Amino acid sequence: MVTTEGFASSVRVVDHPLVQHKLTLMRRADTSTASFRQLLREVAHLLAYETTRDLELELVDIQTPLSPMRAPVLAGKKLVFASILRAGEGLLEGMLDLVPSARVAHVGLYRDPTTLAAVEYYFKAPEDIAERRVIVLDPMLATAHSAIAAVDRLKEAGATDVSFVCVLAAPEGIDNLTGHHPDVAITTAAIDDGLDAHGFIVPGLGDAGDRMFGTK
Repeated sequence: MVTTEGFASSVRVVDHPLVQHKLTLMRRADTSTASFRQLLREVAHLLAYETTRDLELELVDIQTPLSPMRAPVLAGKKLVFASILRAGEGLLEGMLDLVPSARVAHVGLYRDPTTLAAVEYYFKAPEDIAERRVIVLDPMLATAHSAIAAVDRLKEAGATDVSFVCVLAAPEGIDNLTGHHPDVAITTAAIDDGLDAHGFIVPGLGDAGDRMFGTK
Protein backbone atom coordinates (compact mmCIF):
# COMPACT_ATOMS: atom_id res chain seq x y z
CA MET A 1 0.00 0.00 0.00
CA VAL A 2 1.01 3.62 -0.61
CA THR A 3 1.30 6.33 2.05
CA THR A 4 -0.01 9.88 1.76
CA GLU A 5 3.54 11.19 1.22
CA GLY A 6 3.65 13.20 -1.97
CA PHE A 7 -0.10 13.82 -2.04
CA ALA A 8 -1.99 16.97 -1.06
CA SER A 9 -2.47 17.59 2.64
CA SER A 10 -6.23 17.21 2.07
CA VAL A 11 -5.77 13.45 1.46
CA ARG A 12 -6.33 11.43 4.64
CA VAL A 13 -5.90 7.68 5.15
CA VAL A 14 -7.86 6.21 8.06
CA ASP A 15 -5.37 3.66 9.38
CA HIS A 16 -7.36 2.63 12.46
CA PRO A 17 -6.77 -1.08 13.19
CA LEU A 18 -10.49 -1.91 12.92
CA VAL A 19 -10.69 -0.25 9.51
CA GLN A 20 -7.65 -2.10 8.24
CA HIS A 21 -8.84 -5.45 9.61
CA LYS A 22 -12.27 -5.11 8.01
CA LEU A 23 -10.72 -3.94 4.75
CA THR A 24 -8.58 -7.09 4.63
CA LEU A 25 -11.70 -9.21 5.05
CA MET A 26 -13.35 -7.29 2.19
CA ARG A 27 -10.34 -7.88 -0.06
CA ARG A 28 -10.54 -11.66 0.24
CA ALA A 29 -11.95 -13.24 -2.91
CA ASP A 30 -13.87 -15.83 -0.86
CA THR A 31 -15.76 -13.27 1.26
CA SER A 32 -19.48 -13.79 0.67
CA THR A 33 -21.82 -11.15 -0.72
CA ALA A 34 -23.60 -10.83 2.63
CA SER A 35 -20.34 -10.47 4.55
CA PHE A 36 -18.93 -7.97 2.05
CA ARG A 37 -22.05 -5.84 2.31
CA GLN A 38 -21.97 -5.88 6.12
CA LEU A 39 -18.25 -5.10 6.24
CA LEU A 40 -18.71 -2.16 3.87
CA ARG A 41 -21.42 -0.78 6.12
CA GLU A 42 -19.19 -1.16 9.18
CA VAL A 43 -16.23 0.51 7.45
CA ALA A 44 -18.59 3.34 6.47
CA HIS A 45 -19.33 3.92 10.16
CA LEU A 46 -15.64 4.31 10.91
CA LEU A 47 -14.95 6.52 7.90
CA ALA A 48 -17.91 8.69 8.90
CA TYR A 49 -16.27 9.46 12.24
CA GLU A 50 -13.14 10.69 10.51
CA THR A 51 -14.71 12.75 7.74
CA THR A 52 -17.10 14.51 10.14
CA ARG A 53 -14.68 15.20 12.97
CA ASP A 54 -14.50 18.92 12.12
CA LEU A 55 -18.26 19.57 12.03
CA GLU A 56 -19.21 22.75 13.85
CA LEU A 57 -21.05 22.58 17.17
CA GLU A 58 -23.20 25.01 19.12
CA LEU A 59 -24.39 24.98 22.72
CA VAL A 60 -28.07 24.58 23.61
CA ASP A 61 -29.90 24.49 26.92
CA ILE A 62 -31.17 21.05 27.95
CA GLN A 63 -32.46 19.37 31.08
CA THR A 64 -30.81 16.15 32.25
CA PRO A 65 -32.50 13.92 34.87
CA LEU A 66 -30.44 15.79 37.48
CA SER A 67 -29.96 19.36 36.35
CA PRO A 68 -30.05 21.87 33.50
CA MET A 69 -26.94 22.31 31.40
CA ARG A 70 -25.61 23.71 28.16
CA ALA A 71 -24.62 20.88 25.83
CA PRO A 72 -23.16 20.69 22.29
CA VAL A 73 -25.22 19.81 19.20
CA LEU A 74 -24.42 20.08 15.50
CA ALA A 75 -24.69 23.64 14.28
CA GLY A 76 -26.54 24.84 11.22
CA LYS A 77 -28.05 22.72 8.48
CA LYS A 78 -27.17 19.07 8.33
CA LEU A 79 -25.08 17.19 5.81
CA VAL A 80 -25.80 15.91 2.34
CA PHE A 81 -24.46 12.47 1.50
CA ALA A 82 -24.08 12.23 -2.28
CA SER A 83 -24.04 8.60 -3.36
CA ILE A 84 -22.51 7.71 -6.73
CA LEU A 85 -24.76 4.92 -7.97
CA ARG A 86 -24.64 2.09 -7.57
CA ALA A 87 -21.76 1.13 -5.29
CA GLY A 88 -22.06 4.33 -3.26
CA GLU A 89 -25.21 2.93 -1.68
CA GLY A 90 -23.09 0.60 0.46
CA LEU A 91 -21.31 3.53 2.08
CA LEU A 92 -24.51 5.55 2.23
CA GLU A 93 -26.28 3.05 4.48
CA GLY A 94 -23.46 3.12 7.02
CA MET A 95 -23.21 6.91 6.96
CA LEU A 96 -26.95 7.29 7.53
CA ASP A 97 -26.74 4.96 10.52
CA LEU A 98 -24.69 7.66 12.23
CA VAL A 99 -26.30 10.78 10.71
CA PRO A 100 -29.93 9.80 10.02
CA SER A 101 -30.95 13.45 9.62
CA ALA A 102 -28.65 13.99 6.63
CA ARG A 103 -30.16 14.73 3.24
CA VAL A 104 -29.24 12.45 0.34
CA ALA A 105 -28.24 13.19 -3.24
CA HIS A 106 -27.87 10.55 -5.94
CA VAL A 107 -25.57 10.76 -8.94
CA GLY A 108 -26.12 7.95 -11.44
CA LEU A 109 -22.97 7.28 -13.48
CA TYR A 110 -21.65 4.33 -15.42
CA ARG A 111 -18.18 3.81 -16.84
CA ASP A 112 -17.91 3.44 -20.59
CA PRO A 113 -16.03 0.14 -21.01
CA THR A 114 -13.98 1.46 -23.92
CA THR A 115 -13.05 5.00 -22.92
CA LEU A 116 -13.52 4.57 -19.13
CA ALA A 117 -15.30 7.95 -19.21
CA ALA A 118 -18.19 8.54 -16.80
CA VAL A 119 -21.64 8.79 -18.38
CA GLU A 120 -24.46 10.34 -16.34
CA TYR A 121 -27.91 8.76 -16.38
CA TYR A 122 -29.50 10.18 -13.20
CA PHE A 123 -29.14 13.14 -10.85
CA LYS A 124 -31.24 14.24 -7.86
CA ALA A 125 -30.13 16.54 -5.04
CA PRO A 126 -31.70 18.68 -2.29
CA GLU A 127 -32.71 22.14 -3.46
CA ASP A 128 -30.73 23.84 -0.68
CA ILE A 129 -27.50 21.96 -1.40
CA ALA A 130 -25.61 25.27 -1.59
CA GLU A 131 -26.26 25.74 2.14
CA ARG A 132 -25.04 22.31 3.18
CA ARG A 133 -21.80 20.40 3.44
CA VAL A 134 -21.70 17.64 0.80
CA ILE A 135 -19.85 14.33 1.26
CA VAL A 136 -19.54 12.33 -1.96
CA LEU A 137 -19.54 8.55 -1.48
CA ASP A 138 -18.04 5.85 -3.69
CA PRO A 139 -16.13 2.80 -2.41
CA MET A 140 -13.48 3.05 -5.14
CA LEU A 141 -11.45 6.01 -6.41
CA ALA A 142 -9.80 4.43 -9.45
CA THR A 143 -9.45 6.65 -12.54
CA ALA A 144 -11.55 9.32 -10.73
CA HIS A 145 -13.60 9.91 -13.87
CA SER A 146 -16.83 9.19 -11.97
CA ALA A 147 -15.74 11.19 -8.94
CA ILE A 148 -14.84 14.22 -11.06
CA ALA A 149 -18.10 14.01 -13.00
CA ALA A 150 -20.08 13.74 -9.76
CA VAL A 151 -18.34 16.72 -8.14
CA ASP A 152 -18.76 18.72 -11.36
CA ARG A 153 -22.49 18.00 -11.32
CA LEU A 154 -22.90 18.79 -7.63
CA LYS A 155 -21.08 22.08 -8.01
CA GLU A 156 -23.29 22.94 -10.99
CA ALA A 157 -26.25 22.36 -8.64
CA GLY A 158 -24.77 24.88 -6.19
CA ALA A 159 -22.60 22.84 -3.82
CA THR A 160 -19.61 24.80 -2.51
CA ASP A 161 -18.37 22.64 0.41
CA VAL A 162 -17.58 19.19 -1.00
CA SER A 163 -15.46 16.28 0.21
CA PHE A 164 -15.01 12.72 -1.00
CA VAL A 165 -15.01 9.43 0.93
CA CYS A 166 -13.93 6.05 -0.44
CA VAL A 167 -12.66 2.73 0.84
CA LEU A 168 -9.82 2.31 -1.66
CA ALA A 169 -7.99 4.85 -3.80
CA ALA A 170 -5.39 4.58 -6.54
CA PRO A 171 -2.64 7.21 -6.80
CA GLU A 172 -3.86 8.03 -10.33
CA GLY A 173 -7.37 8.69 -9.03
CA ILE A 174 -6.15 10.92 -6.22
CA ASP A 175 -4.01 12.93 -8.62
CA ASN A 176 -6.88 13.31 -11.10
CA LEU A 177 -9.47 14.34 -8.51
CA THR A 178 -7.22 16.80 -6.70
CA GLY A 179 -6.05 18.15 -10.05
CA HIS A 180 -9.60 18.93 -11.16
CA HIS A 181 -10.97 19.84 -7.72
CA PRO A 182 -8.15 20.89 -5.35
CA ASP A 183 -10.74 22.10 -2.83
CA VAL A 184 -12.18 18.59 -2.33
CA ALA A 185 -10.66 16.70 0.62
CA ILE A 186 -10.34 12.93 0.22
CA THR A 187 -10.77 10.39 3.02
CA THR A 188 -9.91 6.75 2.29
CA ALA A 189 -9.06 3.56 4.15
CA ALA A 190 -6.09 2.77 1.90
CA ILE A 191 -4.13 3.89 -1.15
CA ASP A 192 -3.27 0.88 -3.30
CA ASP A 193 -0.46 0.41 -5.82
CA GLY A 194 -2.22 1.61 -8.96
CA LEU A 195 -4.52 0.64 -11.84
CA ASP A 196 -4.45 -2.31 -14.22
CA ALA A 197 -5.05 -2.08 -17.97
CA HIS A 198 -8.81 -2.10 -17.41
CA GLY A 199 -8.78 0.76 -14.91
CA PHE A 200 -9.30 -1.42 -11.83
CA ILE A 201 -7.43 -0.78 -8.57
CA VAL A 202 -4.75 -3.37 -7.76
CA PRO A 203 -4.43 -5.27 -5.54
CA GLY A 204 -7.87 -3.82 -4.76
CA LEU A 205 -10.93 -5.86 -3.88
CA GLY A 206 -12.61 -6.31 -7.25
CA ASP A 207 -15.71 -4.48 -8.41
CA ALA A 208 -17.35 -3.15 -5.25
CA GLY A 209 -20.81 -2.93 -6.82
CA ASP A 210 -20.70 -6.50 -8.10
CA ARG A 211 -19.48 -7.78 -4.75
CA MET A 212 -22.18 -5.85 -2.89
CA PHE A 213 -25.05 -7.03 -5.03
CA GLY A 214 -23.84 -10.44 -6.17
CA THR A 215 -23.67 -9.48 -9.86
CA LYS A 216 -21.00 -9.71 -12.55
